[in-house]
Amino acid sequence: MSDAFRELLRKVGSGPHTGKNLNRSEAAAATRMMLLQEATPAQIGAFMIAHRIKRPTGEELAGMLDAYAELGPQLQPIGSEQAVLVLSSPYDGRSRTAPISPLTALIVAAAGYPVIMHGGDRMPTKQGLPLVEVWQGLGIDWTRLTLEQVQQVLATTQLGFVYLPQHFPQAHGLVPYRDQIGKRPPFATLELLWGPYAGSANIVSGFVHPPTEVMLQDAFQLRGFPAYFTTVKGLEGSCDLPRDRTAIIGLGQGGADFFLERLLLAPRDYDFAGIDVPLEETTQLIAEMQAVLQGDGSELGRSAIWNGGFYLWRCGACADLATGLTQAEALLTQGQAAAQLQKVQQAIAGLASDLQDHAFTG
Repeated sequence: MSDAFRELLRKVGSGPHTGKNLNRSEAAAATRMMLLQEATPAQIGAFMIAHRIKRPTGEELAGMLDAYAELGPQLQPIGSEQAVLVLSSPYDGRSRTAPISPLTALIVAAAGYPVIMHGGDRMPTKQGLPLVEVWQGLGIDWTRLTLEQVQQVLATTQLGFVYLPQHFPQAHGLVPYRDQIGKRPPFATLELLWGPYAGSANIVSGFVHPPTEVMLQDAFQLRGFPAYFTTVKGLEGSCDLPRDRTAIIGLGQGGADFFLERLLLAPRDYDFAGIDVPLEETTQLIAEMQAVLQGDGSELGRSAIWNGGFYLWRCGACADLATGLTQAEALLTQGQAAAQLQKVQQAIAGLASDLQDHAFTG
């Protein structure tokens, strides 16, 4: 048992009258001890459920991010003039609506703006469809790559994916606790803030409940990182903009000149109002995505343009949203997004070929 961890657990788990919030360094220490399994399983489970009941603060999340930055993987700067767009989504996946972000990432990368995503396998408690399975369906398997190989793919194709079991096993080691406690712990919020990139980044964090957005903003302000951030009341807490309602968005800048601008984005104002495509079988979703990449004008294609156009504008690829939407549509209908997918497939295949050649010659 860790006596140091017990004191931190006692602080957050003493109830509404005597319990206290952790300061930033205490939150970092608690997270570090959990990641390194220095705390016992009983202590880790108790901390997670107590912290969920108490609710994390922005300062605590900032400290937890400090521990992630210390122990977790980081892709290195690739020399891009643009801030890398980090599209964060809940790790426990999707169950009701079709994910859009893989298509968004291909559109943005095809325009020359780098994108990083991160996540793991199917995860409690939701056990929804994870993005890594969507990428596998599209012919890209991130699960077999080392972090160094992901770095190479990012540098050559403007697209990368940090896969939790392979690249951050300490964090992956905490996943079983989600099932055992039966609830999302505050780590599920932390993952929406995490940006596994050492250079200038624009981290996009989805949220469902307004208090979560406030915690995100507080954590970003305290850490002074990233350079830019975007908060989105998105589909199932993801960074996917809805089309059946007005999107509530925060456009933020980190660092000393921290600020946040509120944007209420109504799809009907741009003739993009419509349904948010329901999630059916994975094979059907992949077939629909492949059709979108061939210029199909389906509802899923419209959602891809809506999201791609917004994020192109947010990245600075165009002066206004209307231009971004036009550009996103052109990247789909003219085949650049599909070509981007093929480029990533070829880059990964080339890495596998190089490894085989090295093993043969060795």
